[in-house]
Amino acid sequence: MGTIDHKKTLAHLYGPSDKQVSVVDVPPMNFLMVDGVGDPNTAPAYQAAMVTLYSVAFTLKFLLKKRGEMDYTVMPLEGLWWVGDLTRFEYDSDKDSWHWTSMIMQPDEVSQAHVEEAVKGAARKKELPALSALRFERFHEGLSAQIMHRGPYSAEKPTIDRLHAYIDDNGYIPRGRHHEIYLGDPRRTAPEKLRTVIRQPIEKAVSD
Repeated sequence: MGTIDHKKTLAHLYGPSDKQVSVVDVPPMNFLMVDGVGDPNTAPAYQAAMVTLYSVAFTLKFLLKKRGEMDYTVMPLEGLWWVGDLTRFEYDSDKDSWHWTSMIMQPDEVSQAHVEEAVKGAARKKELPALSALRFERFHEGLSAQIMHRGPYSAEKPTIDRLHAYIDDNGYIPRGRHHEIYLGDPRRTAPEKLRTVIRQPIEKAVSD
């Protein structure tokens, strides 16, 4: 039984260029999700969401591997972010007002029953404050523009501005929520070497 790495099988979604913006059609995918509000650097709710998501994701992975059903690499953390207007992420706004959905993608073979079993297993290992807020949901993002940001999270704004300039200049308008995919672990990776996919769902602008 080989190990599936969806970052590689879905490389066009999880490994875009940092040189130019690309337009992709993101298919429906399954996610473990937790919603919250607050500064990701300081809010206890955000840290609780991280611990809960990873605990359940790894419990689920090893549950399926032990049964011989499948083996796969746990996918990176992702986040949907918004403040007020869903289509324009106000990066300079007060971080305490940021709304977020933190999530980890799951293979199509994962079912609600699998998740419920993993939740029970994770809860037996340690207390998970955000466990009651966790949900398993199919999310369809559809047509989107994206680019890779290299460097610290605090330096994302020029990359975000570049992405939105491309959207405006190429006959699209934003829709849906600002999306980030964190490919590096900030605990183990130097800030200048972090890689983050910056994605914005889009649609064609209506001509007058």
